[in-house]
Amino acid sequence: MFVDHIRIFAKAGDGGNGAVSFRREKFVPRGGPDGGDGGNGGDIVLIVDPSTDNLRQFFYDPKLIAQDGKPGGGVRKTGKGGKKVTARVPPGTVVYRSTAATVMEAVEAERSEEGIDLDPVADLTENGQEFILCAGGIGGKGNWNFRTSTNQAPQEHTLGTPGDQAVFYLELRRIADAGLVGFPNAGKSTLLGKLSAAKPKVAAYPFTTLQPMVGVAEFGGFRRCTIADIPGLIEGAHENRGLGHEFLRHITRCRVLLFVVDMGGTEGRDPVSDIEILRKEIKEYDAELARFPWIVVANKMDVEGAAENLEIFKQRFPKVEIIPISAELEEGLDNLKQYLDNEVAYKYNK
Repeated sequence: MFVDHIRIFAKAGDGGNGAVSFRREKFVPRGGPDGGDGGNGGDIVLIVDPSTDNLRQFFYDPKLIAQDGKPGGGVRKTGKGGKKVTARVPPGTVVYRSTAATVMEAVEAERSEEGIDLDPVADLTENGQEFILCAGGIGGKGNWNFRTSTNQAPQEHTLGTPGDQAVFYLELRRIADAGLVGFPNAGKSTLLGKLSAAKPKVAAYPFTTLQPMVGVAEFGGFRRCTIADIPGLIEGAHENRGLGHEFLRHITRCRVLLFVVDMGGTEGRDPVSDIEILRKEIKEYDAELARFPWIVVANKMDVEGAAENLEIFKQRFPKVEIIPISAELEEGLDNLKQYLDNEVAYKYNK
């Protein structure tokens, strides 16, 4: 199961209360105050782990609850701090804080016409990066802290503060240098498999790719480029039709978009119409995404009629860079690799 967005509830531990205590020993009838401080509550911490590739762990248990701090004791004993809870998330996880107080309130608000406000609080991209999702409460002060020259037997103490708690929305945005965008059966998965060591499922029917895949293309000089393949788009994807809308978030971090077009029209589609629809869907989904650098990868050039379609395509889009290939026969891939090396790997890994 691939989970790339989920709602969770998190609560840090409350701080323990400070103690009211007086030293009472033999031959020390008036020993004075010795109430210790309460322990701090445990934090909720997110850690970026590159070995984690989705948010599935939260699907089965969408809550994180840390331990409370223990109350202080006599003889100035500080209560034991609550154990923190750590959760591992993949690189590219964006954390939003919901205005809802409970998960049920969040669900009901999302179903309503008004929706619910989400405030971004963290963008976790670096391996090993830690983020305190909820801070634990501070332990209260024991009465030992309130002794003075005029108050030798203070009863004052403070209570521990409550730990933070909130409903959060986690959204995974895969980090990749280049993103493959195209209609189902355009050959994106085959292309990813030829460019990298990734082994995506490939078959002659739509929506073979049901989750984003990321592969790594290796070049000379130890340069590399990560490539993301998302499920194929269909017309109306920006309105949540098909599978692509659900995963478009994964290309919002890409440096360049590769629009893979079936130039042979094997699905009875028109390549010119395809790129016009794809560009429109990207713009409708995110206007900023539409301004990313992009090129067209004219796939299936081994199919009859592809050469003629390519000439028509070039006349319609004279200023667009086009790289003709046949992913299946591995033709033209050297030109595509050279482009990725020059425009991505070399440029951003100097």
